[in-house]
Amino acid sequence: MNTELFIKAVTKFFAGLLIIAALLFLPAWTIRYPQGWTLLGILFIPMFGAGLIMMSKNPDLLRKRLNAKEKEKQQKTVILLSGIMFLAAFILAGLSFRFGWLMLPFPVSIIAAVVFLLAYALYGEVLRENTYLSRTIEVQENQKVIDTGLYGVVRHPMYMATLILFLAMPLVLGSLISLFIMFCYIPIIVKRIRNEEQVLEKELPGYTEYKKKVRYRLIPFIW
Repeated sequence: MNTELFIKAVTKFFAGLLIIAALLFLPAWTIRYPQGWTLLGILFIPMFGAGLIMMSKNPDLLRKRLNAKEKEKQQKTVILLSGIMFLAAFILAGLSFRFGWLMLPFPVSIIAAVVFLLAYALYGEVLRENTYLSRTIEVQENQKVIDTGLYGVVRHPMYMATLILFLAMPLVLGSLISLFIMFCYIPIIVKRIRNEEQVLEKELPGYTEYKKKVRYRLIPFIW
């Protein structure tokens, strides 16, 4: 086992857990926020399991997923906007629970949690199909175009999965206000995809032909 990679992964995992917990429970001013605990459970328990699998089966993929330093200027803007969106969504979810602002019935949270877990499984399948996936926009050495499985349906199945995940999160939290905030992810991800495809067309052999073969970027028959 790579000790340095393990420590980095564990540190980031617990830092993320503590940050999101603080963003939810401090505005709620209570730890008795069941929807908040539901989100933490369905988000971090599968994440921990996936991290262990990548650590043992594909540490290079885990290393890529932990690297969040973007080189592309447009992508730095995307990361900044996404960070602001998440801060607003989580804080407003906590405040909504505290003050009763447009809170959704708890059964909605349960249904959304099921959808979230299904999207998580979809995300895991994308990682299995494409071991070149990193969190940054880059073309790696010996990288090839993947055009099978989900990549034969849309060109960016990872972003399709994350779109479902992110829109399910505020529903799990029971906050209609946070859902409106999370809709901001749609123009953000469109900007990221367009820039990413410019990079891939320029630097990844065969990507232009792949675009002709698979017409849809994110949602089949729509875009």
